[in-house]
Amino acid sequence: MQLHNRDVRQDVRELGELLGNVLEGQTSRKSFETVESCRQTAIDYRAGDIDSRESLISELETLSPHQQRVVARAFTTYFELINLAEERERVRTIREASQEGTLEDSLETAAEQLGADDLETVQQVLDDVLIEPTFTAHPTEARRKTVKSKLRAIATDLETLDERLLTDKESEQVWRDIDSEVTSLWQTPQVRNRQPEPEDEARNVQWYLENTLFDVVGEVYDELADAIDEEVDGDLEIPKLFEFRSWAGSDRDGNPYVTPDVTANTLERQRSLVLERYREQLKRLSGVLSQDGSRIDAGSAFQATLEADRERLPGSAREAEDRYPGEPYRQKLKLMRERLDRVGDVRPGGYETVDELLEDLEVIAESLQNNGGESVVTAHVDPIRRQVATFGFSLASLDLREHQQKHTDAIADALEGEGIDYHALDEDERVELLTDAILQDERVIDLSDTDGLSDDSARVLRLFDSLGDWQTEYGVEAIDTYAISMTDEPSHVLEVLFLADQSGVVSLPEHCGLDIVPLLETEYALSGARRIMGTLFENEAYSQALEARGQTQEIMLGYSDSNKENGFLAANWSLYKNQRRLGEICDDYDVTMRLFHGRGGSISRGGGPMGEALLALPNSTVTGQVKFTEQGEAIAEKYGNPRIAERNIEQMVNAQLRARHNAINNPTEEIPDEWMDAMETMANAARQEYRDLLESDGFVQYFEQATPITVIENLDLGSRPASRSGERTVEDLRAIPWVFSWTQSRCILPGWYAIATGIDAYLEDGGSEKILQEMYDEWDFFRTTVDNAALSLSRTELEIAERYANMADEDLRETFFPRLTGEYERATELIQTIGQRDQLHTRDWLGENLERRNPYVDPLNLLQTYLLDRTHRTDIEERTLRLTVKGIAAGMKNTG
Repeated sequence: MQLHNRDVRQDVRELGELLGNVLEGQTSRKSFETVESCRQTAIDYRAGDIDSRESLISELETLSPHQQRVVARAFTTYFELINLAEERERVRTIREASQEGTLEDSLETAAEQLGADDLETVQQVLDDVLIEPTFTAHPTEARRKTVKSKLRAIATDLETLDERLLTDKESEQVWRDIDSEVTSLWQTPQVRNRQPEPEDEARNVQWYLENTLFDVVGEVYDELADAIDEEVDGDLEIPKLFEFRSWAGSDRDGNPYVTPDVTANTLERQRSLVLERYREQLKRLSGVLSQDGSRIDAGSAFQATLEADRERLPGSAREAEDRYPGEPYRQKLKLMRERLDRVGDVRPGGYETVDELLEDLEVIAESLQNNGGESVVTAHVDPIRRQVATFGFSLASLDLREHQQKHTDAIADALEGEGIDYHALDEDERVELLTDAILQDERVIDLSDTDGLSDDSARVLRLFDSLGDWQTEYGVEAIDTYAISMTDEPSHVLEVLFLADQSGVVSLPEHCGLDIVPLLETEYALSGARRIMGTLFENEAYSQALEARGQTQEIMLGYSDSNKENGFLAANWSLYKNQRRLGEICDDYDVTMRLFHGRGGSISRGGGPMGEALLALPNSTVTGQVKFTEQGEAIAEKYGNPRIAERNIEQMVNAQLRARHNAINNPTEEIPDEWMDAMETMANAARQEYRDLLESDGFVQYFEQATPITVIENLDLGSRPASRSGERTVEDLRAIPWVFSWTQSRCILPGWYAIATGIDAYLEDGGSEKILQEMYDEWDFFRTTVDNAALSLSRTELEIAERYANMADEDLRETFFPRLTGEYERATELIQTIGQRDQLHTRDWLGENLERRNPYVDPLNLLQTYLLDRTHRTDIEERTLRLTVKGIAAGMKNTG
């Protein structure tokens, strides 16, 4: 069976030709020839046909500012189109492998593994698993929403060309549409002219939830049910396996623009969006369920719910009977739509809870099944039930987040009026005070009284003062998690519990409306995990809160700041060790742990294939529940296309089902002491080398001179400031612009620096390459770590990076660039030896990808370095410089 009409080479060639035509038509023949000359010279150099880039460099630098801008726009637009071609190729690969039964990490392979076990264990695995992708507004998406909308329209046209049989005239019409979109794209400003606001970021996240994920969840469950039926003998109940959460519109850490009004508007918009989708689904279902009431027996249970709705909504019931006489299902669905209209309305009769809607869908399903309509239930009712169970009335539950220091200062400010000097108390005294305050019936502070408080403290109190109202209006499940950045002490967690108690969201021992999540991201916090968590688990107030939340403790691990503090290898090892330690601590206190992995899109910030990451986690930490952040360009890449979104969810479910099954059968995997000792030696040496680099005199200046950080800080990528305090230090800089800057300069050191030093330290200490090869072959953690470093090394281009290094002062360049080069070259050699291969990466598609992209990224890098090195730039040169950042991000398919 031929599933497709095209391939990636044809897409790339024809889109490139179309762009060339648009370029010439919108500018001039001379501009077209200039771009072609730059493109061909870059290709010739990469192919080895010329010995130097000097002719390309000279051509770029002698262009007029206007022509430089045309070149930057041409290559940026090219990458945006080629990214669509590669996205289409991913879809082809998925569909063809699915048709042939060769799709790796599929639901079928997970079911096959589960099918080898007994029915009780399989049901336990299913019951334990809950996957929570959490979308954040972290500013790593370099494209404007307008641009993304145009690109999505082109992607839809490419799908039509590829998957439908078209006449020549129909094909011409599709290409005419693509031509018009590319022309419009060329005429559209690529660079934002204002900083996005938090509600813009929230709407961006909501788009993927509403337009992609809402429609694919039912398909994932259907495929899983079919796979399990095929492999497992016996009846199984497939519960909810995943749900979606969001920080967009609720994450306050470092972002003063996320106000209570922003959060309230986000909650209201998300509820409105998901209710409208349910109305559409029920309206569609009404078109299907046209059964004649005189020919079926709808059943007493169904009839009882219909009568209850008639009593609840008599006016609407009369309208339903008039409109659908003798059609009981349609009457019921009309009343269900009316009840949805009244959710959050002053009129009575609306659904009070999601469970009420699910019960109505269940009674319809049972009635249909009793009348021989099993296929109707499977095809039309079950998908809606899965959607309701997944998205509730909130679309995605919101997590709140704030920096621990803000809570400490707010409480100190508020308690000062009560005669308590909170800042003067030591840790034990703070814990005692907070515990007593939480357990007593009387409130200690008035959250609504912010007179005389600092702006930051007033913001914290206003947030908690609003929280109870939000949970009353939208349901506890709509906003029931609070993450605390930079948690270092038990009191930092109790401070949030205290503020929630003062707001009425917590009323112990009966009720706790929040999961309070410590974010452990510093070495001090991670190494002190037992001190922090043990104190909390033994605390009288916190233990009551934990019991009210089902004895489940969510703990967040910060990959980004951990990497920036310790370097790639040491951070990965620290996170691995401390995950095991946290699992042991929670087991000691009979607490179920849910790890929340604060991953970014880049390798250095915990990125990489999610399925591999889940399978590489220590078995002792795999309780079934897992949560992780999805952010920036990774959201668009994973969830912009429905088929790719479905595939990503499928891979997550596959990995987590298998990981949980492995953990049940082997709760603690045995890692040889020799391997653990090797990692300890490597990580310690790597951390020392990384810290020595960062703390070397002049390194911060080198970073500022040899990367485009000063441009990135002003790009208006997100609503949050790039720096915590405006200081130019590595510690103060946020992890995203730190990684973004190195990625732009093609020296992606956050993803590999010091790994060679670490491995060499182990070898010099008597270790052997054979042991490292065994670790790579047999230990998922080590293999994933090495392969992720290899991906970052593969994307690093030292010859281009040298152009950036040449912008730095000579003494700084001579101090640091040879050091980076030496580490890169040794890491490349060692990783190939450990992996026993003659190339860095293990993915053939990556080699093809880099070969296709690199010649087109190079001119943008060369133009960027030229503009960065100019002491005075005109307005058009400034705009071109910012455009090169967008183009390189598109070419690298990665920012931060």
